[in-house]
Amino acid sequence: MANGTILVADDDTAIRTVLNQALSRAGYTVRLTSNAATLWRWVSSGDGDLVITDVMMPDENAFDVLPRIKKMRPDLPVIVMSAQNTFMTAIRASEKGAYEYLPKPFDLKELIGIVGRALAEPKRSRTETLEEGGENIPLIGRSPAMQEIYRVLARLMQTDLSVMINGESGTGKELVARALHDYGKRRNGPFVAINMAAIPRDLIEAELFGHEKGAFTGAQQRSVGRFEQADGGTLFLDEIGDMPMEAQTRLLRVLQQGEYTTVGGRVPIKTDVRIVAATNKDLRQLINQGLFREDLYYRLNVVPIRLPPLRERTEDIPDLVRHFFSLAEKEGLPPKQIETAAVDRLRRYRWPGNVRELENLVRRLSALYPQDVISAALVDQELSQPVNGVAEEEAEEGAPIDLSASVERYLNTYFQTFGDALPPPGLYHRILREVEYPLIGAALAATRGNQIKAAELLGVNRNTLRKKIRDLDVQVIRAHR
Repeated sequence: MANGTILVADDDTAIRTVLNQALSRAGYTVRLTSNAATLWRWVSSGDGDLVITDVMMPDENAFDVLPRIKKMRPDLPVIVMSAQNTFMTAIRASEKGAYEYLPKPFDLKELIGIVGRALAEPKRSRTETLEEGGENIPLIGRSPAMQEIYRVLARLMQTDLSVMINGESGTGKELVARALHDYGKRRNGPFVAINMAAIPRDLIEAELFGHEKGAFTGAQQRSVGRFEQADGGTLFLDEIGDMPMEAQTRLLRVLQQGEYTTVGGRVPIKTDVRIVAATNKDLRQLINQGLFREDLYYRLNVVPIRLPPLRERTEDIPDLVRHFFSLAEKEGLPPKQIETAAVDRLRRYRWPGNVRELENLVRRLSALYPQDVISAALVDQELSQPVNGVAEEEAEEGAPIDLSASVERYLNTYFQTFGDALPPPGLYHRILREVEYPLIGAALAATRGNQIKAAELLGVNRNTLRKKIRDLDVQVIRAHR
């Protein structure tokens, strides 16, 4: 049977009653109060083995009381509850020294479990504080899925653990990485991001580790790599699943030994960076295919974070829309409101482009329409607009594909890095991959992962499609019935 005295402070009578019953049944002695003054009197008198408190109290905010509690009794665990379920609430609870943050409504079994762990574990007090985030909240949403992410991030802020963020394109993986950096102990260091999918595969090692003059054709001077740029801060490796095997081997060596050499260099360079990686692929599938190192996966995947697609957290859409309208207004666009029916229409949409697609839509609504209030009709009109200049229902078989953007992106990246030297051979296959990868991915998405139907849609043999999926590392998403 559990034992110990729990101090509960909440101005909601129903919450106090529920907590009293649940904690008493679990074997704890419970003392209840509706205000911060009584809680502080109990704590300062040495009473209680654990505190459960709401943030908003009638006489004082719990975040103002917490520092005093931690100063007087640093080993007293405090669990903070709040109906203001934002990212900054979780962060403030963590940086003020709370043992755990729970959004309301909470699960009683989870709370009892947290109480048991808090009383059983050795207690550690926080000494560092974070600067207030103001209105620049990096993550928006009050859904249960986002609340869990906030809590995980709050626990990670004062660590250097490697983090792997998994989520579809547009879910905000870089925002999570930036939040880990901006509110963590490396916030005074640089944040450096590199997208593996945007860098030609034969240039990734030089981008990451730098290169010496004369290391290869076109290397006319020494170039600093991203590891050197990020020293003392955070290195965000986006789309890590696109990293070639040779670069994976070098990255693993850096993570194991804490040092690296530049391409063409011989002198080891010490590195001090926190690694945050992200992917929209199934890395375990890539491991099974021999395309991703299992030992590197475990080095990077110390703490996994899954970002849900927007269609799994549609209850966050109203908050996101208000946030994006506010950003647009700060940028000089006219203020807007939105009808409830229009929000309902947004919540019924599938959002293949996730939060990024929603943000772009809100910016268009702010910029293109004179109406002060956005109606459902306007939202319908925008959601039916063509994508890339061709609406789905208007797409014609045999429509020409513009490859100029892919070619220019590759060449620009190369010339920016190596001057006027011609790129190495293989441009045809690199550009062909850029075309085939999204084409096959779109066909699989349209057929819900059915490879037979996708092959028919593309007009290719089934075995050819399977080989392309394997060679191009295309992620196959199975249909859920």
